[in-house]
Amino acid sequence: MNTVSPNILKLISKYTSKNISEKEFLELKQWLLDDSKNEQFFIEYLKKHKKLRRTEFLKILNKDAAWNTIISKLENPLTQTSNSKTQILRYLKPNRTILKYAAVAILFLSIGYLYKNDIFLKTNTSVIPTESITLQLENGDIKIIQSDGTMQLVDAKGNQIGVQTKNQIVYSNTTNNETLVYNTLTVPYGKRFEVQLSDGTIVHLNSGTSLKYPVKFIKGKNREVFLTGEAFFTVTKDKKHPFIVNAENLNVEVLGTEFNVSAYPEDTTTDVVLVEGSVGMYKDAQTLQNGTMLIPSTKGTLNKKDQQITTQKVNTLIYTSWIQGGLFFRNIPFENIAKKLERHYNKKIIITNEQLKNEIFNANFNDEPIEKILSYFSDSYNIKYKITNNTIYIN
Repeated sequence: MNTVSPNILKLISKYTSKNISEKEFLELKQWLLDDSKNEQFFIEYLKKHKKLRRTEFLKILNKDAAWNTIISKLENPLTQTSNSKTQILRYLKPNRTILKYAAVAILFLSIGYLYKNDIFLKTNTSVIPTESITLQLENGDIKIIQSDGTMQLVDAKGNQIGVQTKNQIVYSNTTNNETLVYNTLTVPYGKRFEVQLSDGTIVHLNSGTSLKYPVKFIKGKNREVFLTGEAFFTVTKDKKHPFIVNAENLNVEVLGTEFNVSAYPEDTTTDVVLVEGSVGMYKDAQTLQNGTMLIPSTKGTLNKKDQQITTQKVNTLIYTSWIQGGLFFRNIPFENIAKKLERHYNKKIIITNEQLKNEIFNANFNDEPIEKILSYFSDSYNIKYKITNNTIYIN
């Protein structure tokens, strides 16, 4: 299964909800060019989204006239015009390498066609800041969550389904939904958030995390949620309705327990750390019966490369301290430490010393400024760093 980062998912959401800016559009275009699997994922997403937009999309892909029109645009240099209502984007003439990837080119050029014909909404006032916590509703609308405010959550019929108060959303279990209706909560780098699901299950979301979940769980169906990133779950016990966390191609199934799941797309492993109760880990093609069972104070790890699951006894505090803003590093390469710092503080970190990337370190910190952490590594290990705007250079 192709893994997609929370940032790309947000860009796709902005595309489908007509909220994408020109800069974000160009970023999405580049992502489509990077890998043909990205094209496949994007097409499937569109097919599952809005029927009307899907129809328009497929018309453009299948129309020779539309394709010829798009090809003719390649002769022109990149130009940009704007007024209060529209901004029209034209593409640079592609090089031969790009032309080799015809399917991808057709896709992003078709997006350009949609963009040019004002299917996108491009007003600056509608652009969602990348540092915002967002909630995507079932209809594709995106709400910005103000962590110092409150907001009533309503469904398409205007019925209240929950309430947001500061850094928490609490969903009601009194709605009359008889079908699964999903919301998606996305937390950017540098922030954390909490959501209480309709069954009372509490989920803490770490930085750079996206969680898709039903507004209300339906009687007779499993309680299934979809995670990209890291979250700590305190699951309400319900023997008749197992709780399943889908993290890429790994499923974590429980009845009622406390556990942490780390499933960032860029990481080489997916880790499940059990604090209390019991959980089962199994891949998509398997079931709980032939999965790997964990006991408290155990970490289960899925190696994404060889798809093998291993277990080991651990100190759970190391893997759950992030909930209170803490950071624990135990026997991990400095490159991995830098990635965790990037997520935690929303900073770009560039390591110029290749040897340093693989050196192993142990350290732990409370919720404190990143400058203090960098100072510790500098004083203790003579690691030099420089901060320029939002980027940290380490050598």
